[in-house]
Amino acid sequence: MARFGKRNGNLFEGVSLRREVRDIELRVLSELMRDSKRSDRELAKLLNVSQPTVSRIRTKLEKAGYIKQYTIIPEFSKLGYKIMAITFVKVKGTISPEEREKARTLAKDILRKGPFEVVMGERGMGLDYDGVFISYHRDYSDYSKLMRWFQQFPFLALDKTGSFLIDLEDPIRYRPLDFNSIAQHIIMKKEKEGQDT
Repeated sequence: MARFGKRNGNLFEGVSLRREVRDIELRVLSELMRDSKRSDRELAKLLNVSQPTVSRIRTKLEKAGYIKQYTIIPEFSKLGYKIMAITFVKVKGTISPEEREKARTLAKDILRKGPFEVVMGERGMGLDYDGVFISYHRDYSDYSKLMRWFQQFPFLALDKTGSFLIDLEDPIRYRPLDFNSIAQHIIMKKEKEGQDT
């Protein structure tokens, strides 16, 4: 069971965010991850349960926070985005807990207002970085604007920033973004846990 909470050095401590999920709930969640457009009736037929059962489970998963939103994954290159950037950032030196909290508040406030090409910004650890941003760009000039945008964060060591750029028009694609594989992994893991007990 994954545990999340306050960051303490290199360890995470806190309470579990996950309650025990029944097999049918995981199956409904997994199928919605594969295609959230399907109706409860279609899901019920696929899972061999009643439509009201699927509707109750969907509502339960929404209220429990397992389903954050229903969305699509577009083909970004067809929308004019040619680059996906994974940008790693590092906080300058050692900052006090008060400065760190001020930096978090500033970052959250600024990210709420844009730039909207940033689809994810999270703290973490690894590769000697403290955070990561994932963004989509129409071209390299657009990406460069984002790099200049980072300059408004006085707590970032901009000389330690690193990016990995992905050409979205490259005809060779290994596994483009989708949730089918993780949906399958959830089911396989639950089945394996059932066999181990």
